[in-house]
Amino acid sequence: MSSSTTASAGTPPPPWRRARPTSFPGMPAWGQATSRLGVEAFEVSRHGEIDREWAWGGSDGSGVRVCVIDTGVDGTHPLVGGLARSLVVVQGEARTDEVIADTAMTATTARTTSGTGPPRAEAAAVIDCEPTDPAGHGTACAGIIRSIAPAAELTSVRVLTDGRSGSGAALLAGLGWAVDEGFDVINLSLSTTRHEFQGPLQELADRAYFRRTMLVAAAHNMPVVSYPWTFSSVISVASHDENDPLTYYYNPAPPAEFHARGVRVPVAWPGGRRIRSTGNSFAAPHITGICALILSKHPWLTPFQLKSVLFLAANNVTEDPGGINGRT
Repeated sequence: MSSSTTASAGTPPPPWRRARPTSFPGMPAWGQATSRLGVEAFEVSRHGEIDREWAWGGSDGSGVRVCVIDTGVDGTHPLVGGLARSLVVVQGEARTDEVIADTAMTATTARTTSGTGPPRAEAAAVIDCEPTDPAGHGTACAGIIRSIAPAAELTSVRVLTDGRSGSGAALLAGLGWAVDEGFDVINLSLSTTRHEFQGPLQELADRAYFRRTMLVAAAHNMPVVSYPWTFSSVISVASHDENDPLTYYYNPAPPAEFHARGVRVPVAWPGGRRIRSTGNSFAAPHITGICALILSKHPWLTPFQLKSVLFLAANNVTEDPGGINGRT
């Protein structure tokens, strides 16, 4: 369902993927002279009576492009089922402890590194690579997404360089590339506590939002402020401790907006292995997979509509629609 940045021959890109206009004759900036030019037509996915059957009943994720920005993905693992593409961010000399994977197994060693000033502009390039994962974390996330949305197209971008940490410059380069490529959903089971990356990440998150690319971000496993999961333009996810992969709850006390399965989750691991692991990293791809199901069935939903559908289909909302919701 995705419209990539480069439209097919003769087909213009949709309005939300076009270059921003630079002039607005006779109008204040960002306005449109609708009395003279009319209103441009665009596709709409209309809401009906929203429940889980409406949201994703019969969907398998087909037509939806998902990017996993992480440690890489073992594309040969049977639970991953192959990748459309595998890429890695390569760069010059840079710190590799500015971004960490949000898993419980590394939570006790997660570092808030020192340093001030703006992010360094190390040269970074996103290039194709073999579909491998030296750490396992990205493979685990991709396997979860595949288990929920088996027909979704998966692409891997490796930004975590030494297992479960990496540079902020690599994250910015990888995320920027994915947003430009027009993926429908981007899974970010990682975060940074470095405040100098807040602004650039916020800009990328907002750009993705307006281009109808939904960022699904894992909350930090420790009670600290980190990014990008605390941005309102992303879908932020923390864990619950139940076993059903499609059970998720709306959290009425953000910043984590939803709770999904994240405790002792059976996950794919490099070398064809399977292990159980815990962390918000593994809650996020459950929501990413559900988003792929929804967008496969309703391809023209905007990011704010998608978030609304997730809310209305959450287990603690569908139990008593229109009333006071909670566990029963």
